[in-house]
Amino acid sequence: MNLAKISIYLLFFLPVLVSGQTTGTDDVRKNLVPNGSFENYRKKSASIRQAIPWQQIASVDYYQEPISNDTTRDKGAHSGNCYAGLRFQKKYKEFLQVKLADALHRGTVYEFEMYVRLAFWSNASLKSFGVLFSKAGYKSQGDAIKTCIIDSVCKKGSFINGYQWFKIRGRYQADGGEKYITIGNFMPRVGKDMTRINVFKLGFKEAYYFVDDISLMKAREPEQKVKVEIVGSFVADEDSVLEVKTDIKVGEKVQLKNIFFENGRYYLLPESYAELNKLAQYLIHHPQMEIRINGHSDNSGSKAKNQKLSELRAREVFEYLIKKGAQNKMYFKGFGSNFPVASNDTEDGKARNRRVEFEIIKN
Repeated sequence: MNLAKISIYLLFFLPVLVSGQTTGTDDVRKNLVPNGSFENYRKKSASIRQAIPWQQIASVDYYQEPISNDTTRDKGAHSGNCYAGLRFQKKYKEFLQVKLADALHRGTVYEFEMYVRLAFWSNASLKSFGVLFSKAGYKSQGDAIKTCIIDSVCKKGSFINGYQWFKIRGRYQADGGEKYITIGNFMPRVGKDMTRINVFKLGFKEAYYFVDDISLMKAREPEQKVKVEIVGSFVADEDSVLEVKTDIKVGEKVQLKNIFFENGRYYLLPESYAELNKLAQYLIHHPQMEIRINGHSDNSGSKAKNQKLSELRAREVFEYLIKKGAQNKMYFKGFGSNFPVASNDTEDGKARNRRVEFEIIKN
């Protein structure tokens, strides 16, 4: 097996609430929707399946830049560069679906939020648009249980809003064990939920909505007044905290250790999860940081095979961090055997060259 650990250090001030709730940098609520703004993707493509780990029901479009002929004020994404598009017709509708970073806890209240915009070419609009919470995902209309849906409904009119982005939000108390959210229209007959924009133009109707910046977080609880403040050098449980030095600079590369793959394969082994979970938590607490995952190999075998293997291993780490809830902008790249850090003449040297690292793109 190939071994690829993080060894970085941090001195900081850590305010800790007696109740266990924290403030400052530790008061970061985790977005349970992985890749909630669609900014991270495997490759350029019009398919939402490239914005891992998003899934589609029917055929969902994916945009990585503004549509060229969109002249509306809010053209392009709500934030960043990427966004999704859902199409609705008389007897046809599409859904976005994703597995959450963590399953929901029974009785816990969560806050959901997303931004939606009607496409400029739509000749119809919807009266309702929402999100379904489920344990196994949406498969048919029978899965659309009303008590598990946050649905935004227009009693008069429909969702147009001048073709500008608008927010849909709501609170959901979990039954427990919900692992998926599904976004779309959950009316049994979508055709009856559509309103023609120009009543004088008859014929085919289509409503098309862009979606961006989706989040699901635990609802905030009242902050306790009593707190204990720890000042200076602080070292917590090594099994749960990633230590990163405060002066890390753009361009700096940090080697990940305790990352394991089977020899010649790119799938992460379970022994890798603890270290990657620490990195995911660090990124969640530093959402402005952009990183690139770099994969490297030794010189055994063909150059082309090593190049591909190093890229796939970097991609596996990239995808794991996204699925654990890191919303940071991230990239991945394989370098094959081009940048050894030790001699390939010994097994120890080859082991050191087979590595995965992350590089700071923006701090």
